[in-house]
Amino acid sequence: MSDTPFGFGLPPEEPEDGDEGKKKDPTGAGQGSGGPANPFGFPPGAGGDNPFAAMFGSMNPNDLGAAFQQLGQMLSYEGGPVNWDMAKQIARQTVSQGTTDGSKDESVGPAERASVDEALRLADLWLDGVTSLPSGSVSTVAWSRAEWVEASLPAWQQLVDPVAERVGLAMGDVLPEEMQAMAGPLIGMMRSMGGAMFGQQIGQAVGVLAGEVVGSTDIGLPLAPAGKAALLPLNVERFGKDLSVPQDEVRLYLALREAAHQRLFAHVPWLRSHLFGAVEAYARGIKVDTSKLEDVVGQFDPSQPEQLQDALQQGMFQPEDTPEQKASLARLETALALVEGWVDAVVHEAAKSRLTSSDALRETMRRRRASGGPAEQTFATLIGLQLRPRRLRDASRLWASLTDARGVDGRDGLWEHPDMLPTARDLDDPDGFVHHEQLDFSELDKMLGEAAKGPAKPSSEEQPKEQAEDEPGDDGPDDDPKSDGKDDSGR
Repeated sequence: MSDTPFGFGLPPEEPEDGDEGKKKDPTGAGQGSGGPANPFGFPPGAGGDNPFAAMFGSMNPNDLGAAFQQLGQMLSYEGGPVNWDMAKQIARQTVSQGTTDGSKDESVGPAERASVDEALRLADLWLDGVTSLPSGSVSTVAWSRAEWVEASLPAWQQLVDPVAERVGLAMGDVLPEEMQAMAGPLIGMMRSMGGAMFGQQIGQAVGVLAGEVVGSTDIGLPLAPAGKAALLPLNVERFGKDLSVPQDEVRLYLALREAAHQRLFAHVPWLRSHLFGAVEAYARGIKVDTSKLEDVVGQFDPSQPEQLQDALQQGMFQPEDTPEQKASLARLETALALVEGWVDAVVHEAAKSRLTSSDALRETMRRRRASGGPAEQTFATLIGLQLRPRRLRDASRLWASLTDARGVDGRDGLWEHPDMLPTARDLDDPDGFVHHEQLDFSELDKMLGEAAKGPAKPSSEEQPKEQAEDEPGDDGPDDDPKSDGKDDSGR
């Protein structure tokens, strides 16, 4: 996978065929002695380095008909900012090719489904004693890799579309309004190609990730439909292959992590929108370098379409870091660290007395994070976010300290409101956060609710003293129906 988000790659150092190669093949579709030409801004090379390899497969290099047909489909795309049909196709083809170690996808059998269901249900029972959040799993499923792709694509679409849309809008914003009508076909072509580029990159990334994930929450975000706890038996087996740990323990430990994520996202209603909203905020802060786009549009010659190809190859849509982006990514990174830290702490508490290999499994998962596992790499590729493993460990320690200081209810109660959660600064000073006075947002909400209703009309018993003295008959024995009508002197 490319480390550059969405394949908006940096320019190559030097074409292997030089200028002569361009003259021989101005369409950029031909084959040279150095490999396939690269008109779309993707990194040079073959196989995994070239997202088009997933689409064209083992096509005969001399048979360009199929290639031009695919290119025609790319240019005729008129949907949203990402060609999701292409993304799905590439992801499924990547899955069918298998992983680098030769592992091939396969259907999940009845015995594996039963084992996954049993592990997830047992995990939920164990979690009951270590968290105040109830079960969040309505159903349990065992997925193949292809089924994971199908189930997770809607979530990927929600994550990626805002970023891709902002980049796509930049293609039209660079032109004066009076020129946009004249350049309409060009802008439409570039948007279609941009949608295809996004689709290629995302499809390949999701397809590779499908060979690594063990459940639906590996990146800290809910990728499966709500309430559906899932494990991928084939990947669970690969995860524990070299650990010298019984497969039952591996499955149970991973089931605990999946079930803990499900509880958090099911019973913290604002959490999903908070995380996805941070991604959208990042998209709003994208600043695309459009100077190259302005140059190519101003000098574009319809008889020389290779100008557009060259511009794409030079990475004209490379997103730039801005303060807004950095702030949004910092909020998202901290929130994801808190999610993963809470899961790590809760799962460790549930497993430490029940699974003999819980410490080893915990450290394996942490090292997977620290080494830049597939989830982190894919997330960095798609939206430019790289999780900091140090933050995950800090968050886990903070949640464990909160459990000791405030108990399970006090710890989990912090999820009631986003303003109650620790910040990045609190992760630097966990003791300071654990022992500072806890805010009670329930009282604040009650006060705000009463203020919204307006002042209540006082009852006769609650009237001010001055009003009672000014209104004879409101107070005193003469107004009591049970009074004998006598004053203090007996008259």
